Amino acid sequence: MSKSFKRAVFGISVALVAVVFLGGFVSGDITPGTQSDGAYEQMGVYEEVLHKIQTDYVTVPNLHTVTNGALHGLLESLDANSSYLTPSEYATYKEHENEGVAQVGLDVSKRYGYASVVSVIPGSPADTVAHIHDGDMIESIGGKTTRLMSLAMIRLLLEGKPGTDVHFGLIRPGGDPEPDQITLTRTQVVPPPMEVEQYDNSTILYLKPYALTKDRVDQIDARLRAMRKSGNTKVLLDLRDVATGEPVQGIRLANAFLKSGTIASLQGQTVPRQVFTAAPSQFITSAPLVVLVNDGTAGAAEITAAAILDNKRGDLVGSRTFGEGVVQKTITMPDGAALLLSVAKYEAPNGDKIQDDAVTPNIVVNPTIDQYLAEEGELAQPLPHVDHQLNKALDVLKQKSA
Repeated sequence: MSKSFKRAVFGISVALVAVVFLGGFVSGDITPGTQSDGAYEQMGVYEEVLHKIQTDYVTVPNLHTVTNGALHGLLESLDANSSYLTPSEYATYKEHENEGVAQVGLDVSKRYGYASVVSVIPGSPADTVAHIHDGDMIESIGGKTTRLMSLAMIRLLLEGKPGTDVHFGLIRPGGDPEPDQITLTRTQVVPPPMEVEQYDNSTILYLKPYALTKDRVDQIDARLRAMRKSGNTKVLLDLRDVATGEPVQGIRLANAFLKSGTIASLQGQTVPRQVFTAAPSQFITSAPLVVLVNDGTAGAAEITAAAILDNKRGDLVGSRTFGEGVVQKTITMPDGAALLLSVAKYEAPNGDKIQDDAVTPNIVVNPTIDQYLAEEGELAQPLPHVDHQLNKALDVLKQKSA
């Protein structure tokens, strides 16, 4: 092995070890015989792999590119939210982080290596122009595959100044394997106003917040407090495709229905365990409750849904949620790169990590294949829209005693 190659391997190995065991060398935590000691053996394997690439690959590889790819993969192997940003990516990230720039109405994460659509904001360009749905995959943005992008950069590239265009390749499940090439114009996208309906002779109050911001939870609280005056005696909370909001608001919303019990907990290797319990002062109603969820339910809404289900406060109807619930920390590296590292995960009352296990309803109602084909416009005769999940939720709620 040449001296230059050995130096390159040493540099890459140090970088990888620093990422995996950040703080371990500084604090002296890595000692022989511990699990961390296995890192030294793995570096030997990594060195051998690099040597084989250097000597046997079709062409002599760019080790800088190899290193960046290895670091991206290393962080993504932890969870979908953890990201490695190169110095140039991190500089761009910081530049745009607090600009409040325009978007096209997509909430995205990474699944199966590519950008995945978690939910679509109704009325946004992604909804009205491109007819994008939950579960669609963004294969590329601006001609560059999302397979090699961190989640942070994917979200950043979808943003921009109002009036500018974003170009991406979209793969729809069950459709053409070749990506649809889509161009959308960025705009200031806001969730629709909260939807409020009355069902079953006004005894059922239907609430669909679209987002769990402080303002939306305030609105829900006000509606719940005014229930009796309106003649409502039951609540149907629709959290389908609700993927925006802070965890504290998901906890607060659950507390409106829970007088006691555990709502959620938060824990990480360096984050002391926090348990969020229902505060009697924030409890609003004991009215019979059903919550609607689907694969677009993520984050704060999942915290609410899990708390309702695990405390047996109400029924969950619909399909399995997305799985999103971490606290992240930004760690800058000496060369100007950065790690966006998940340091703690939210847990449901039963102990399941929401990020890993999502939330499965006790009453599962998945869309039929005919519904999916109708939404994609692939049926010769369009079907009348029937919301089977909503109908099932109403049936369940009607059976409950007020």
